[in-house]
Amino acid sequence: MDFAYDEKTEKLRAELLDFMDTHVYPAEAIVEDEHAATPQWTTPPIMEELKTEARRRGLWNLFLPHSTWGAGLTNLQYAPLAEITGRSGHLAPEALNCAAPDTGNMEVLAMFGSPEQQERWLRPLLEGEIRSAFCMTEPEVASSDATNITTRIERDGGEYVINGRKWWASGAMNPRCEIFILMGKTDPSADRHRQQSQILVPRDTPGISILRGMQVFGFDDGWHGGHAEIVFDNVRVPASNLIAAEGDGFAIAQARLGPGRIHHCMRLIGMAERALELMCTRALDRTAFGRRLAEQGVIGEWIAEARVRIEQARLLVLKTAWLMDTVGNKGAHTEIQAIKIVVPEMAEWILDKAIQVHGGGGVSQAFPLANMWAGARTLRLADGPDEVHKASLAKRELRKYSAQN
Repeated sequence: MDFAYDEKTEKLRAELLDFMDTHVYPAEAIVEDEHAATPQWTTPPIMEELKTEARRRGLWNLFLPHSTWGAGLTNLQYAPLAEITGRSGHLAPEALNCAAPDTGNMEVLAMFGSPEQQERWLRPLLEGEIRSAFCMTEPEVASSDATNITTRIERDGGEYVINGRKWWASGAMNPRCEIFILMGKTDPSADRHRQQSQILVPRDTPGISILRGMQVFGFDDGWHGGHAEIVFDNVRVPASNLIAAEGDGFAIAQARLGPGRIHHCMRLIGMAERALELMCTRALDRTAFGRRLAEQGVIGEWIAEARVRIEQARLLVLKTAWLMDTVGNKGAHTEIQAIKIVVPEMAEWILDKAIQVHGGGGVSQAFPLANMWAGARTLRLADGPDEVHKASLAKRELRKYSAQN
């Protein structure tokens, strides 16, 4: 395994680091001010300026490995770039058109969409002209088991009729969100992994009711598009909106979640680096009880432990990226689950210590730490909770020895 940056990665990395210094970090305060002055759920105007500059620099759709649709980068090439964007939370990923849930939806359409679906929805998403949402999680069932979903997708002539309730549809509150990818059951009597299908549902379809925007530890993620609870009541869409074939929904979800999980982990490495940087700066600037915070023994231990945890997590993420590139997502399944367990917990721990070093400022809007902590903590649930991944990993390990006993 060779994790050295190749020439293409080095060039993009240098361009991205400059973009962060000259445009993204200065925009952080501006975004907050503009968000407070614009209608809820709308994108701050400065985001369009950032997108224009990112495209000019060739920093656009870096996440998508398909050379036809995206930048054609491997996972290993994208990893250090995604890490850099993670230092700014949602801001840089969205500026580069590399923000969830659009990234996962674009991957689904690139892999499984028909030519008509790609032309109608993938192309404007890749251009950054519209936003999208993914509707999978439901409030009435334990959605950690995706086979539990109850939303029905029933064929009626040349249409499908959709009935159900979804929540945590990220991005759906943004008025620029024009399309939902919805997962529901087309055949409840089939094998439990063949009951589900995925279908494209335009947001303006009659029968869709957006009940509310959800909050994450009190944050509404407003300018990023929020997270919606949605009711689908006899919603009718053309049969041609079905993605792939009936019964393919679970497999499509797994194909979507693999890249999504590692992208989150890549960005979390950057988030943890930003938190460590802020913690060190604060510890050197502040004095308590006659000594700088950096000279207090426990804080030094936190800083050292943070560095070790980041390096360990980064190496595992890079190994996972390398495996996905060389043996495919299925061959990297164990490592994908491992990073999904380790990296959010690592980032959460470091952010917690950084908050502690910042005192009252750490839990306020004066620093990005509280918002970042909420994001890291949420990712211990999103794309599968820790416990599900641990149970699956344990089964895979035990399987190695079951034939011997």
